[in-house]
This record gives sequence, structure tokens and C-alpha cells, in this order.
Amino acid sequence: MANANQKFEKIAIIHHPTPESGQIAEQLHKYFLPVNPENSDLIIVIGGDGSLLHALHNYMSLNIPFYGINSGSVGFLMNNFHIENFFANIQQAKSTNLYPLKMKAINTKGQEFEALALNEVSIFRQTNQAAKFRIKVDAIERMEELIADGALVSTPAGSSAYNLSAGGAIVPLGSNVLCLTPISPFRPRRWHGAILPAEVVIEFEIFESEKRPVSAVADFNEFTHIERVIIRSSKDKAIKLLFDQNHTFEDRMIKEQFSY
Repeated sequence: MANANQKFEKIAIIHHPTPESGQIAEQLHKYFLPVNPENSDLIIVIGGDGSLLHALHNYMSLNIPFYGINSGSVGFLMNNFHIENFFANIQQAKSTNLYPLKMKAINTKGQEFEALALNEVSIFRQTNQAAKFRIKVDAIERMEELIADGALVSTPAGSSAYNLSAGGAIVPLGSNVLCLTPISPFRPRRWHGAILPAEVVIEFEIFESEKRPVSAVADFNEFTHIERVIIRSSKDKAIKLLFDQNHTFEDRMIKEQFSY
């Protein structure tokens, strides 16, 4: 991470429609007049990780930094709010770059779909039958057949979300890796996934796709009846996220690994 080292003058506020988020927004309104995101040099998102994720998708094309304020429960990607030192915190915040995943999914009719994911790309069974699929990494077969509810590939930012719930590892935001994690594996039962270099291309080839239909999801964009999914990191699209210098994502990552 690097210090933002920048004075933000035109700030936009996006907040989740809850009383807690609204109260924080009202406090900030006393100190500055927010502008539209398109005219800002910083976007403040008040809510939880989901609120930030939607804002990143909506405004990543603006190429300006985002600062999250937590008004929810966990908020791995969010900062705590203290009005007395808020402006000092954002001016001295540390920045890190997020790189989304590019997903191409091909359905049973041969139609192709593309989407970006900042958290994860996942495949998941659509019916009561488990999914069966092959896993390739850089066109090399690494698992001949996995029988499971599904699998996911997460970015470091997404490693603390669905990936963690599925039994995957949390990795630092600045790490140049992807997390490949099975979802409720049946065979091989003891395979817990892999940590892979971010430069690789990961492919899921679905078996019996008509009998065992599978969905592919890039964050909140879902495509059904998929028979092939190709995932790669998008290094040409960096998204800048700011963290308080005394309360970074890495601090929360380490703390989470020692919780029980």
C-alpha cells in the first residue's frame, strides 16, 4: 500500500438507505457540499462491503479513488467513522489497487457472456444434482473431475467474502494471487482449493451440462445453463481503494485468522 498523499476537494457521497448510513451522511454534509460522482475526485461510500461493491461497479470507469465508511456489521473493505479526525484520515489514507476478474461464460446454446467481478466468479449447481466439472489452469488440466456444489475464483479483495465462507484463505490485498476454492466438494472430498498466480487463466469445463445445469456468477451478474467458464485477472483496469493508515485491510485480515 502507498499513502494517497492527495488533497481531496470535490467529494461525492453514496450511502446505503439505512438510518445509520443516513446519519453519517448528514454529519458530513455539515462540513462540505457533496458533488455528483462524475464531478468528484473522491467517492465516499457509506454502508457495507456490498454497498461498496455496487459503487465500484457503477463508477470504476471514472478512475478516481473510493473510500468506504462502515455502517454495517463486518465491512472488511470499509473504514470506521470518527468525525473528529475524518478529514485527516482521508488525506493521509493508504491506497491500494484492486484488479477485477474478467469472466467469459459460454452456455449450452453456444452463446457467450462477459462480465467483470471485483470479489469473485463462481459456478454453482442449479438443481438438486451436484455439478461435475474439469479444472484447467493455463490450458493444463489440473483436476480431471470435481464433483461439488460448485467452485469460485476470488480476488484478494473477495477472499474475505464468499471465498472465506466456503473455506478458502484470506490473502492480503496487495498479493498478486487468486484463490480457487471448491464449494461443498463431494469428490475429491479432501481437496480444499489452491492459491494461484494472478496471471493465470482458469477454466471450468462443465460435464453433463444439460442433465446437471450450472450457473456462472460474476459478483451479482448471473448466467444460467453454462458449459464453460474462462476467468483471468484484468491488469489493465486498476481501481484505487483508500484505507485509514492505522486500520488497514491487512490488520483486519490478520485479526480474522486468529478469531474462533
